[in-house]
Amino acid sequence: MKIKNLLSSCAIVMVVLFTGCSNDDNTQSTPAPTPAPTPTVTSTSPLNSDTNVARNKVVSVDFSIAMDASTINSTTFTVKQAGTTVLGAVSYSGTTAKFVPATVLAANTLYTATLTTGVKSADGKALSANKQWEFTTTANAAVGLAAVSLGSAGNYVILAKTTITNVPTSVITGDLGLSPAATSFITGLSLTDFTGYAKAAQVTGKVFAADMVTPTSSNLTTAVENMITAYNDAAGRPSPDVLNLGAGNIGGQILSPGLYKWTSSVTVPANITISGSADDVWIFQISGDLAMSAATKVTLVGGAKASNIFWQVAGKASFGSTSHFEGIILSKTGITFQTGASFNGRALAQTAVILDGNTVVQPQ
Repeated sequence: MKIKNLLSSCAIVMVVLFTGCSNDDNTQSTPAPTPAPTPTVTSTSPLNSDTNVARNKVVSVDFSIAMDASTINSTTFTVKQAGTTVLGAVSYSGTTAKFVPATVLAANTLYTATLTTGVKSADGKALSANKQWEFTTTANAAVGLAAVSLGSAGNYVILAKTTITNVPTSVITGDLGLSPAATSFITGLSLTDFTGYAKAAQVTGKVFAADMVTPTSSNLTTAVENMITAYNDAAGRPSPDVLNLGAGNIGGQILSPGLYKWTSSVTVPANITISGSADDVWIFQISGDLAMSAATKVTLVGGAKASNIFWQVAGKASFGSTSHFEGIILSKTGITFQTGASFNGRALAQTAVILDGNTVVQPQ
């Protein structure tokens, strides 16, 4: 009997042990959420300790991840000379922030650029420490054209006042903005509304309109004001290097850096080449329309950048089917891309932007 009772007790103990083990094995812990990555600066232009930097240089920074554009401003991104702040405009697009000096920099002078920890990612993570670097400008007294400051208009690949019309299917990289017109004046993109912005399958970026919640409406008002200021700046640059090139027909031309002015419309019936370095600037002042023929293209060589090419057009800017264009378009009247045209730049119109199965990419 004692042996039987002992065996029963052991059996009970074993059941308890096995039951306890079973409960431990089935217990599942909730994994900790993955923290948002901390943003880092992947590159700067100029590089730290660079010398012989062009005096019209646009200072830029590339980040490792998408940032919160509202945190990148003249307080968090500065350029100073001997402790004195340089006046300029700060913009952000893609993963790149830019500082455009209001005037050309002094010759043979040391400058210090700084990003503070007030700069945050789209997820709200700040830089782990201030980022600071120095560069020295060229001793050459000669100065090229200063770039046109776009201000916050430079945050958009397409910015218009009255309408953005699209015939699907386009492929657009960058943000779109419309103001003072409302969301209903953006057509052909099948928008999905979010808080303060919309998304579309045809757009890698966000779509904003004036009737969206604050701060979108005020941000767009500022961007449109900056767009008009940029247009007036480009139109008002004095003393053109070239006047009425080709009597308005610039097909086949190779265009070196400088200020070009036409008192008429401009046509591009054949391919053109824009040739210069990454620091060079082109401003094209056009009193009439700009019309590019079908299947023609603009080619950049020598390191020339679309972000340094400014087409100020008082009339309409139109681009023929399957054409390819480069640069920042500042149009007072409207911009039209015909079927299959492609574009590397920014389309900034004081009226409408019309798309038809186009590929539009913001410049690097």
